[in-house]
Amino acid sequence: MDSPMFSKYSWLDFLFSVVGVCTFLFDVGSDIWVATEFYSRGDFFWFGVLIGLMVLSSVVVQMFSWFWFKYDRELEGFDEQTAKNVLFGGCVKLSFLLHVLQLGFFCRHISAIWQGFRVWWRQEQGSGYAVYLTHDLSMLRLIETFCESAPQLTLMTHIMLHTNKARTVQCVSVVASTTSIAWMVVDYHRSLRSFLPDKAKQGWGSALVYFLWNLLLIAPRVAAVALFATIQPSYLAAHFLLIWPVLVFWVWRQETDFMDSAGGEWLYRATVGLIWYFSWFNVAEGGTRRRSIIYHSFMATDGGILLVTWWFYRDPVLTQSYAPILLATLPLTYLMGVLFKTLYYYCFHPTLWMPSVREAGLEEELPDGQEMVFRSIALQTGTPRFRNKRMASHATHFYSEEEARKPSKINRREANAVV
Repeated sequence: MDSPMFSKYSWLDFLFSVVGVCTFLFDVGSDIWVATEFYSRGDFFWFGVLIGLMVLSSVVVQMFSWFWFKYDRELEGFDEQTAKNVLFGGCVKLSFLLHVLQLGFFCRHISAIWQGFRVWWRQEQGSGYAVYLTHDLSMLRLIETFCESAPQLTLMTHIMLHTNKARTVQCVSVVASTTSIAWMVVDYHRSLRSFLPDKAKQGWGSALVYFLWNLLLIAPRVAAVALFATIQPSYLAAHFLLIWPVLVFWVWRQETDFMDSAGGEWLYRATVGLIWYFSWFNVAEGGTRRRSIIYHSFMATDGGILLVTWWFYRDPVLTQSYAPILLATLPLTYLMGVLFKTLYYYCFHPTLWMPSVREAGLEEELPDGQEMVFRSIALQTGTPRFRNKRMASHATHFYSEEEARKPSKINRREANAVV
């Protein structure tokens, strides 16, 4: 039976699924158009870079999708729920073929829409599984955005700055990438909020501030990287290869446990390192504020170095119309992003105090050493059959306190309700 608190599938969930697939198709269509334009004009270098980003992003997303498909087959009741689904039927070989053909992500979109239609319009059972699919799509969109949309936005911005002109196809690509990033931010925020007990009380003000601080932090980062690339593109590759391993090492040091296999976990850590190159999100329990301060201080320093280096080696004549404006605006925009993030955490972020097993009175119900597991899935107690532990894990890291240090945040009665 689906939980009425956490698994209810609404018309808004269905709308988000439909808009999500439309955004995905728009993004893919714009990519193909841009690639075709580059090839027809003889810009084979940019054509190769763009195709490389598209292929890399697609392969990474399909790998995550396939890993999750294999993990989910071990869930109780999986075959029963997926018997009539477009992608997640009983044919493993067909699903594998779809992922090899780079169609797994798209089929997940279709599956989520079909399952949601059955639940919402036909009033059939399976609401929990429909929500489960939308959460996986939100995570995959996050990965796809930072593997393709953010690098592609950087590439298009660099080309326009390098050539000092913008063609229609480039503008369309910028709009598509920006739309993809914006949709990812809103959809991911909504998925995180769905794990809160008071999700019905969430307002658009929280989503707006969350969107603004992400936009104001990502935009100057993309601009700084694009400007630095106008000096010499090969330097940008060296910069990324210098920063990315450090970020991956930091992820490893946080002892993440997101995937169900060692190979999948290292794929996840490598992907998080790529995401952190553009934006921050928490992947481990505890120490959120300290890690966030370290990250933003490091990225502000790195962005400043990129911007100053571009300023001294730029073409003064070609860039005289916009260089002083960018030099002043980009650091200010990043600072505003940090301020909006601080505003979000102080005014809109619903911090949860997750009680320990002993405080919750459940110490006799769990085996020794299982308190951390209990705490990590406590937000998902309402969905006993289909717990999307991947999104639940991120929600726990994003919302809950690492210790019960601030019981005033939520009283004992509310804490028991959460548990």
